[in-house]
Amino acid sequence: MSNRTLCGIFLGQYCIAAITWFFMTWFPIYLVKQQGLNILQAGFIAAIPAICGCIGGVSSGFFSDWLYRKTGNLTVARKLPITAGLILSTLIIACNYTHSSVVVVVLMSCAFFGKGFGSLGHTVIADTAPKEIVGLTAGIFGTLANCSGIITPLVIGYILNATNSFEYALVFVGVHGIIAVLSYWVIVGKLQRVNIHVTHAMKSSSHQSSIEVQK
Repeated sequence: MSNRTLCGIFLGQYCIAAITWFFMTWFPIYLVKQQGLNILQAGFIAAIPAICGCIGGVSSGFFSDWLYRKTGNLTVARKLPITAGLILSTLIIACNYTHSSVVVVVLMSCAFFGKGFGSLGHTVIADTAPKEIVGLTAGIFGTLANCSGIITPLVIGYILNATNSFEYALVFVGVHGIIAVLSYWVIVGKLQRVNIHVTHAMKSSSHQSSIEVQK
C-alpha cells in the first residue's frame, strides 16, 4: 500500500468495478423505473450490455497483446486500451439527455463494452506485482474491487432516495471511469515490475515456517 504504482492500479480497479456493479445491481431497476419497461423487457434488454461487455473484455486482451508485440512498450499496450475503454464507459452519463429507450440501450451497451475493453487490471497486476508477494498484491487488488461492490450500490441507493431520479446516479457511475483513467496516467506512471525489499519480520516468519516443516 506504500507503493505509488500499485495504489494507482488498486484505485483504478475500484473505479472499474463500480461501473460493473451498477450494471449488476441497479441497471434493471433503471430500465423499469426510469425507462418505463416491464420486468420481462428489462430482463432481456439488460442482457444486451452484458454481452457487449464480454465482447469488450475479450477483444481488449487480444488488442493489448497485439499492441505490445508491435510497439514493445508495455505501458502503451496496457494503458491505451484502458484509456479508450473507460472514456467510452462515460457514455453512461449521456443517457440523461435522451428519452428514447433504444438510444439508452445503445449508449449503455457502448458503455459496458468500454468498461470491458478497459478492464485490464488483472493483466496489469500480473505485469507489475512484486515477485515476493504476488498473492498478497492480487488479494488486495481483489478486495478493493469487492469493496466497490459494497459501496457503489449503497451510494446509488442514497442518491435515488434523495433525488428520486437516476440522473445523478449515472453521473456518479460515469465519473468513476474518468477517475480510473486519471489514476493510470497520473498515479501509476510507467508500467514495470515493482521491486520491494521483504521486511525482516516476513523473512523471519518464512524461516520459522521452514524450520517447523522440516521438523
